[in-house]
Parts: sequence; structure tokens; C-alpha cells
Amino acid sequence: MTDYMIELQNVTKRYGPIVANDQINLGILRGELMTLLGPSGCGKTTALRCITGHLTPDEGRVFIDGEDVTDVPTHQRELGMVFQNFALFPHMTVYENVDFPLMIRNLSKAERREMVMEALQLIRMGEYEKHYPRQLSGGQQQRVGLARALVYRPKVLLLDEPLSNLDAKLREEMRFEIKELQRRLGITAVYVTHDQAEALALSDRVAVMSGGRIEQVGTPDEIYDQPGSQFVADFIGLSDFIEGTVLSIEAEKAVVAVEDLQFAVPASPRMRPREKLLFFIRPNDVELFPPSHPAGENTFDGVVSKMTYLGDKVDYRVTVGHLELRVQTDGKVRFEQGESVRLQLPVDRCRAIVKG
Repeated sequence: MTDYMIELQNVTKRYGPIVANDQINLGILRGELMTLLGPSGCGKTTALRCITGHLTPDEGRVFIDGEDVTDVPTHQRELGMVFQNFALFPHMTVYENVDFPLMIRNLSKAERREMVMEALQLIRMGEYEKHYPRQLSGGQQQRVGLARALVYRPKVLLLDEPLSNLDAKLREEMRFEIKELQRRLGITAVYVTHDQAEALALSDRVAVMSGGRIEQVGTPDEIYDQPGSQFVADFIGLSDFIEGTVLSIEAEKAVVAVEDLQFAVPASPRMRPREKLLFFIRPNDVELFPPSHPAGENTFDGVVSKMTYLGDKVDYRVTVGHLELRVQTDGKVRFEQGESVRLQLPVDRCRAIVKG
């Protein structure tokens, strides 16, 4: 039997005619960090609130640690929660904020003191116990929020867009702090975000959501390198999508006609000659050369229609026939707008999305 700490079974939640969660099935293993990832309105926060007990599903069941908690109140679910807005009490010190969950559980003062200081040391904030939230930076406030969520040693840690109010550099630092803390404690965690970079950096597995459904569940590598749908390929990272007709299939390659161009892509058992095929390649996988570069498989002549400098990389739009492809390079060799180029789409970096 799979060792799930959290399991959603056929969870459906409606808001009038809107189906926010549509027959969601998801198992979250003990000790793993699972991210619910998707655009605004995809249903990820609704799924989280069904786990916390703030919402009750219209259909389906929620299990935590093997127990059906669908109708169990939030405060009886042994959950630690961290929110987007930190949710600290401004009139309380750091110590008092972290102590609050213990105080309402009627623990002794001595026991509370030990647990609070242990939690503050865990987040490296022990010397700030007498500070008020207004005296802390955004990152420090978020650490206090983490300590308060973990102080009573919950079974599960739930994080709802916890870094969205921080600046870009601090967000990156906090990602690694949260992941390191989660690994050190071995706690099961559910993280909600719309930020794909955050999901890829933090997660053991990611559930990509769209329209109230789970599109794909997998490791960061799997959802980036082997997306199961056009939505996932488009949402996770940048992609050039190309649609054509399969001309032939030989051994491990298929030839796809796109108007007067022909592309080679890896073959799959579901491909059929004369059928439409959508494939994609990541812009950083396309290779860009001067026009004198030798021709080869999947090489095409094009013209740079736009060039944007992004610091650590250069972003190009390159016109090839009727197509405009996005290409990103490290910028060591620079091409200007209007310049002729030769680009190559490595066959093994082209990925087909076969519908049906």
C-alpha cells in the first residue's frame, strides 16, 4: 500500500456554476514537498483549502495520515500553515507570535518556552525574540511565519504563495531556505504557487493544474522534459510550437512537413503517416550560427526579426519561412536585427505531443 500522508479522492468543489476542482485525485507521500502549480483560477488554492478544512468538497474525500478528515474542523487536522501576507500579529513580539499557537493549546509556560526557542533557532531568529514585526525585513517576517507554523510540530506544512510579497532576490534565497528546512525536518509539505521557477526549484513532485483539473503530476525533470500536454509544455518554461503533417516514419525518426519545410523528430508508437502532429522545442535548445555554418539535419536559413538583451542571455525572434521561432543563446556570439542566420533544431531536443 502506498504510504500517502495526504490523499485527495475524486475531490470536486463548485462555486455555483463554476467547477473549481473537478474530480481531483492526488496522493502526496510522507516527507515529500508537493507543489500545486498553475495560473490564477486553475483551482490550486481551492484544493489546498479542501486539505486545510476551510472548504468542504461537494464530492470526494480528503485523507490525512490515513484518516478521513473531510468533515473534520481545521483546528483538529494537525496542520501548519504559512500565508502570502505573513499574517503576524503586529502588537506581539516575535516570541509572542510563535508562542500563540502553543498558548491556545494550553501547554505549560515552560514547555512553550522550550518549543518556541527551538523553533526560532531552527530559522536562525533566536536573537530576535523581543522584536516586533515592524522591526523585521520581509524575509525575517516570513521566517517567523514558518516558525509559528512549525512550532507545535504538525503532521503537514501548507504554504500558500508564501514568497509572492518578497523581492526577486529574497524570493530566491527563501526558496532554498524553505526546502532545506523541509528536508531537515522530514515534514510533508504542500506548496501553492503560480511561479514555475519556484516550483521547479523547490519540489520533489509538481501537480500542474488547469481549469480545475490536474494536467500532470511528476518530478520537476519529468514535467519540464516530458510534458504530457500542450498546456504543460507551454506553462512550464518557454516553447516553440510547430504543427505539421507526418510524412514518414523510419526507425526512431519521423519526418514532419510544415508547408515547404521538413523537420525530423523522434518517433513514437502513436504516430501515424498523414496525421497532424504538434511538436515543440525549448528556445535555449535551438542552436544559432552564422549563415556560413555547414548545413545538416534540421538546419534552416532564417533572418533575425528581433533581438533582446537579457543580461545572462540574448532572446531572438528568427523568421524561417512562414514560422517565427524564439531562440535564446548565451550571447557569446551576437546577431543583430535583420541579420541572416542559420539555425539548427537538434532532433533529440524536439518533443512531439501526440493528441488522443
